[in-house]
Amino acid sequence: MSDLAAPKRFKVPHTYVILIGVIVLMAALTYILPAGVYDKIKSPSTGKMVVDPASYHVVESTPIKPFDLLLVMEKGLKAASSIVFFIFIVGGAFQIVTATGAVEAGVGRVASKLQGKEKLLIPVLLVLFSILGGTIGMAEEAIVFVPIGIALARALGFDAITGTAMITLGAACGFSSGFMNPFTVGVAQGIAELPIFSGIAFRLVILAAMLAVTTWYLLRYGEMVRRDPLKSHVAELENEEKDKRVDLSALPEFRLRHMFVLLSVVGGLTAIVIGVFKFGWYFSEIGAVFLGVGILGGAFGGLGPSRQAQEFVKGAKGLVFGALVVGVARGILVVMQDGQIIDTIVYGLASAIKTLPKSISVIGMYIVQVVINFFIPSGSGQAAATMPIMTPLADVVGINRQVAVLAFQFGDGFTNSIIPTSAALMGVLSVANIPYEKWVKFIWPLMLIWIGIGAAFLIIANIINYGPF
Repeated sequence: MSDLAAPKRFKVPHTYVILIGVIVLMAALTYILPAGVYDKIKSPSTGKMVVDPASYHVVESTPIKPFDLLLVMEKGLKAASSIVFFIFIVGGAFQIVTATGAVEAGVGRVASKLQGKEKLLIPVLLVLFSILGGTIGMAEEAIVFVPIGIALARALGFDAITGTAMITLGAACGFSSGFMNPFTVGVAQGIAELPIFSGIAFRLVILAAMLAVTTWYLLRYGEMVRRDPLKSHVAELENEEKDKRVDLSALPEFRLRHMFVLLSVVGGLTAIVIGVFKFGWYFSEIGAVFLGVGILGGAFGGLGPSRQAQEFVKGAKGLVFGALVVGVARGILVVMQDGQIIDTIVYGLASAIKTLPKSISVIGMYIVQVVINFFIPSGSGQAAATMPIMTPLADVVGINRQVAVLAFQFGDGFTNSIIPTSAALMGVLSVANIPYEKWVKFIWPLMLIWIGIGAAFLIIANIINYGPF
């Protein structure tokens, strides 16, 4: 027998190790890249503060010192505090609702109706949430729907990834196609001086293509898990959570109190959608509504104040890992902002496009927007930072401004489902209790397909002179 030990199989590092590695890399870049900034001016078309594309200038370098790296986690948690607290509140409130037994009873009833038709659940939810993603720009707001999606998925024999993906990838399809997204396409078209929501027919075709591919991908994965649960990317999690699955053979009786609990949840979610779309609600208001839903639902479900408090703490405690991940991930942006290298990266990438031939410059714009999205994951923020640069650049290289907007929306939208700097993604994974590395293993093939679809539609848009100009 050989004395040589078998080589160890590579193991994906812990989520925190991956994020801290990226933080260290960004800190190193603050010593290599020159610090630089763009001046901000008020856009006459949108009234928003945007960059002046001709104003980039180098400033005094502010590299991140070794001791500063030890402060990044605290700074990241402070910068992401609204999201972190939101996750705790949603987790605690949903646990109160869950403790009433209403979710188990309600999900069980729906699941029993879908027995033999399980495949319908995936396309129906994908389409529903794509509408929300394409109209109200649903991203972080999807967090509150994830526990329900997971409960439904598990009741039908799928796993947490399937339940999470039905919600978030549906919203992502709508968000990325942006057929009527006021926070991305609306802002970008305003800066590019295009009619708001012009070119919607082409974007609806894009949405249909994305939904078709995503439905196929998710059905394929879901059926694989149903046939062999050990093939789930989160098989360990599913084994740990098996006691929480809905047992369709032993359904609890659906009582009147359960109906009132679920009606409080539906009413709360409806209020959130209206509040986000009409009144501009964000984390604080959404969290407040969900806390109210938890208290009201707990009361309807017969839980006293002390029991509600116990369940709230239990739910919040279960999300500590994920909530801290959001803060650590935000530390990446903190390092780049403190080191003043974000604008330098944007300037360098935009300058590189100018050297490309016209025939491939649109793909160059697309790639640049994909890269920039890692550094500026906010859709409206990326539009404000890049469209004042990309609009005149499109004019110079002979590309329609509408095509430049399309490159922006693809670059901004697709990778939000995989980059660790996306607050929406990290929040969703924390609520779902899915490790980041497991999600990446699931999503990366679909991500490549999405990016390929985007490139194909950009080439088509350029050929047909997608406009009006």
